[in-house]
Amino acid sequence: MADRHLEPDTPELRERWGGFTWTPEWESKAKAAIARYPDGRQKSAVMALLDFAQRQVGQETGTQGWLPLPVMEFIARSLDMPVIRVLEVATFYTMYNLVPVGKFHVQVCGTTPCMLRGSDDILETCAKRGMKKGHTTDDGLWTLTEVECMGNCATAPMVQINDDNFEDLTAQRIEYVLDELAAGNKPKAGTQEPGRHTSEPLGGPTTLKEMVTENHDYRGGR
Repeated sequence: MADRHLEPDTPELRERWGGFTWTPEWESKAKAAIARYPDGRQKSAVMALLDFAQRQVGQETGTQGWLPLPVMEFIARSLDMPVIRVLEVATFYTMYNLVPVGKFHVQVCGTTPCMLRGSDDILETCAKRGMKKGHTTDDGLWTLTEVECMGNCATAPMVQINDDNFEDLTAQRIEYVLDELAAGNKPKAGTQEPGRHTSEPLGGPTTLKEMVTENHDYRGGR
């Protein structure tokens, strides 16, 4: 499981992030998220605002983004809620990065289905490229984290890299994905199995075949 801890609160951290405020783009999104809730319930927007803040930090740092403590304090002030409540949310959900990460955050699922299908090979491939679990490479390109189940057991092993999932991986396939990302390209997300569209059986579906290309009403076949 990912090791969860806050980045130390230092004068340097305060100097860099103490004046954090929304850019016009993210301020508009934040206002829209808050407006979804009735008066008195604006604190419910905390998860959305944390995500927006992480993404803004990512834009400013050229990484996937993370949540410095002063940024979380800004969110708390924005929603008129205690900082500890914001911290409770940020530390509970692993979608929020509590320490700096690289341009690409490689999250490898190590739960049983992925392990049985070869996640150790995926981790070994990452290690050969200089990645270590819980660390960012010296060039700032990769951060490697081993995580628990991310819900793609039928297409194991899988890896989440920033906002995309890559499934049906082998050592060779993850090597290709990483090469493409490093080159500035955008590899196809989802299953990497040739001829497979989502999580249907290898070789194609055996039932509901008419649903492959369009919605089909089976009620007339009763």
